[in-house]
Amino acid sequence: MNQLLRQKADQIIREALAAVMPDNAVEKALKDYHGAGGRTVLVAAGKAAWQMAAAAVRVLGHVDDGIVITKYEHVKGEIPGVECLEAGHPVPDENSFAATRKALEKVRGLAEQDTVIFLLSGGGSALFEDPLIPGEELQDITRQLLACGADIVEMNTIRKRLSAVKGGRFAQACMPAQVYAIVLSDILGDPLDMIASGPAYPDSSTCAQAEDILKKYDLKLSKRAQELLKQETPKCLTNVTTRITGSVRELCEAAMKAASGLGYEPVLLTDELCCEAREAGSMLASVLRTHAKEGRRLCYIAGGETVVHLTGKGKGGRNQELALAAAPGIAGIRNACVFSVGSDGTDGPTDAAGGYVDGETMEALREKQLDVFSVLQNNDAYTALKASDGLIVTGPTGTNVNDVAVALLD
Repeated sequence: MNQLLRQKADQIIREALAAVMPDNAVEKALKDYHGAGGRTVLVAAGKAAWQMAAAAVRVLGHVDDGIVITKYEHVKGEIPGVECLEAGHPVPDENSFAATRKALEKVRGLAEQDTVIFLLSGGGSALFEDPLIPGEELQDITRQLLACGADIVEMNTIRKRLSAVKGGRFAQACMPAQVYAIVLSDILGDPLDMIASGPAYPDSSTCAQAEDILKKYDLKLSKRAQELLKQETPKCLTNVTTRITGSVRELCEAAMKAASGLGYEPVLLTDELCCEAREAGSMLASVLRTHAKEGRRLCYIAGGETVVHLTGKGKGGRNQELALAAAPGIAGIRNACVFSVGSDGTDGPTDAAGGYVDGETMEALREKQLDVFSVLQNNDAYTALKASDGLIVTGPTGTNVNDVAVALLD
């Protein structure tokens, strides 16, 4: 491994993540907030829920009641007046359902002068859920959608119709109280009805689109679930004010600034990356090969969210798969590396945030008798990257604004 390149990669990651922590964004969004004079109930859901809630309570001073619903091992301590619960992601579990029912209890019976501070971040689709079908079936449908390579918009179009809180239904449950929603965006273009399946925003997707997705991926649904797909979601909500506080563009800009500080010429390729993880990795490797002999210090950045089609039963995530797929393309180029990270600090069902490869990775894998193409076919990037010291481990970061992939050339 090129240790100098790895150190620079780690520094870019640290600085980029620090720039998109939700604390300042939540404080800014609450600066002009004035309650209606009644009770204030805080509901926070998503992978950044604890961090957002802690910041909100610091600004507000106190809340009358509150709940945080976040991913396992993401609660970092007590928050005054707020119950902190952990649940399943990316597949919802019984703790997801029980915690969401508690949130619904807290907003039930509120008056017109009361306010619900609703803090929403990526991961909320799994974590904030009260299903209208058996939990086991919802889990199976979520797994089907993940395995077939459906993108996040397609997944949410299906899931919000099977839920008592998604697609604007949570805001309906809060009525007549006002909802002040602060959203940390993890979807390209910041579509408010799709982030965590839009619990407090009118739904723009239609039953016809849901039916098309059902046919496109040949999803196996019960008769009850199929009937729910034909029931339209709320198209108008009069009790919600929404503020967006972060996005993948900010993550990319922070990575560019960090790279520039290290002497690289940063180039933003896109902040709307949306393709197969393997294709993205191969593309970044191709870009590096094109410029490898120019003698310039270049940094190419691509932000967004790739997808993975499951063809095997290995361990990994989309960022690890992207990085590993770049390894063959930069093999032998000693001054090149590619790395990709999820801003929330978790990539797939692993303890890694992403992966790093450079011109020496293929050689290291051959010494371990690991064939990259077989590993990718088995979706086992974690094993290969661990063997080549290429795992990027940050732990839960407290934010969630998509992924960033970087290609460096010294």
